[in-house]
Amino acid sequence: MKRLLSRRAALATATILPVANLLPRTAAADGPWKPTQGIRIVVPAAPGGTTDIVARLLAAFLQQAWGQSCVVDNKSGAGGVIGSNEVVKAAPDGYTALMGNIGPQSIAYSLYRNMPYGPKSLAPVSGVITAPNVLVVHPSVPAKTVPEFVAWLKAQNGKVSYASSGTGQSPHLSAAWFLQLTGTKAEHIPYRGAAPALQDLTAGVTQFFFDNLTTSIEFVRAGKLRALGLTSAERNPLTPELVPICETMPELKPFDVSTWFGVFLPAATPGPVIAAFNGQMKSWLDDPKTRERFTQMAGFPAYGTPAEFDKFVTSQIALWKGVIDKEGLQLDVN
Repeated sequence: MKRLLSRRAALATATILPVANLLPRTAAADGPWKPTQGIRIVVPAAPGGTTDIVARLLAAFLQQAWGQSCVVDNKSGAGGVIGSNEVVKAAPDGYTALMGNIGPQSIAYSLYRNMPYGPKSLAPVSGVITAPNVLVVHPSVPAKTVPEFVAWLKAQNGKVSYASSGTGQSPHLSAAWFLQLTGTKAEHIPYRGAAPALQDLTAGVTQFFFDNLTTSIEFVRAGKLRALGLTSAERNPLTPELVPICETMPELKPFDVSTWFGVFLPAATPGPVIAAFNGQMKSWLDDPKTRERFTQMAGFPAYGTPAEFDKFVTSQIALWKGVIDKEGLQLDVN
């Protein structure tokens, strides 16, 4: 009998071992998860904008920290929805991450009728950076203040255009809300990211842009664009000369927008993988070099635990739903 039991035990062990060897490392309790192959960070916008810049900074840090290649893959279109959906459909194994932002991860859920994914399709990891948008105009626009700009818009009667980094992104919604509050009109010209939008704005193809302060600040400092005001209700200590737009005119008092960026993984990603990413992001965001770079970009580190970031994203979805429903904005993903 003892010999029979030993043989059964041996057969059971022989059956289990190959299966155990096939289990992903995340299932093992032998320490923190570490990648064993290259990682891809999807940026749902064109190269050159804030989403792209911070993704490349993070990729360089992760590559050094984990000793595996980490590449940035730009997938622009539909206000960030196309790139985001690619990550939603990716294997939840830690090898595909999303550098998300306020557009496709909060605004889009209320703006688009035919969203291919929902808030629960992605697992929040941590915030990265937060900053206001800034109203920038081409130097040919004869306005030095927001009231002067509004008067100029009314005189143009819709014969001017504004750029955005994509339909449904915060620069688009910032401009749309601004025009509605001031009773003015302008044509919306969407681009596949901030970089091509800024290129056409500096060339005079469009006349104004509610861009992320983090990407426009260098153009303003170089004199290629003129900044008229910030979209946030608070002043930014990094640009003390810029006044919040909500302080400039009574009709603009409700106007308050801050943009944000953060990392997401596919929804079914195991907890140890999410924790490993979050831990590396904390180290990256605490690094003095990262903080110095963000200061140059006029932004602030926005680290949070996965639970904290999840709560923040949920509140942003609710905020923008209220704005979009009130304004009656509805679009289709195309």
